[in-house]
Amino acid sequence: MKIAFSTLGCPDWSWGEIVAAAKDLGYDGLEIRGIQGEFHLNSAKPFLPDRINGTKQHLQEINLSISCLTSACYLYLKKEQEAIIKDGMEYIEIASRLNVPFVRVLGDKEPQITEPVDDALVCEGLKILGDYAAQRNVTILMETNGVYADSQRISSVIERVNHPHVAVLWDVHHPYRFMNEQFTYTWQQLAPYIKYLHIKDSVQEGERIRYRLLGEGDLPLGDLAVVLKKGGYQGWASLEWVKKWHPDLEEPGIVFPQFVHAFKKIFGDSN
Repeated sequence: MKIAFSTLGCPDWSWGEIVAAAKDLGYDGLEIRGIQGEFHLNSAKPFLPDRINGTKQHLQEINLSISCLTSACYLYLKKEQEAIIKDGMEYIEIASRLNVPFVRVLGDKEPQITEPVDDALVCEGLKILGDYAAQRNVTILMETNGVYADSQRISSVIERVNHPHVAVLWDVHHPYRFMNEQFTYTWQQLAPYIKYLHIKDSVQEGERIRYRLLGEGDLPLGDLAVVLKKGGYQGWASLEWVKKWHPDLEEPGIVFPQFVHAFKKIFGDSN
């Protein structure tokens, strides 16, 4: 597997700091979800029209990839659907220019279930974005998040869409924590569609989820390693350390190097 970290984990870092850390710590790539508070990638300095080619060239020179552009395209929001689709298309355009293979979208907003979601509306958005992405050699990933942490439900949606450029981002935490799914079960439901992983660990204290450094929570990550090895998964595994949303979490200077060490211990060397 190749490893990356999401920029959610270092919301205050500059682009230079992000790239240097990834390179120095031995990551294979970066997952982009905002840079220094700028979440509209068209406005982020490294991706401005006059800089994007230089950004791409520099990453190639240091052998570092952008693994995924992680959008906030909430496909369940009917009243905002036109703007959401437009935003998704902009992400696809940037991904195409950078040769990034994936753009993440969401069928639900929160990691846990909060309100009903219309599957038909989500399918419609996925089909539109899938068609647009197909023309630009990009694949749309819907995350196992909210109601779609239910692996049967997200599998049903992906099957209904039936599009070669629409697949699944398996956030391994959410189906386990919120749907009580074992890793073997989730893999059995979703294996043909899984193109990308989000990795994180946590403990549950009463009603509250507390994220922990990899291996310091109570997710049975050794079981996950067995599932992935047996399944032959060789794609990206990205640390999604959600410090942007939870400022009390440990600093990226602690978390990012710890992840590399813990990941190798649990899953073996990347690549």
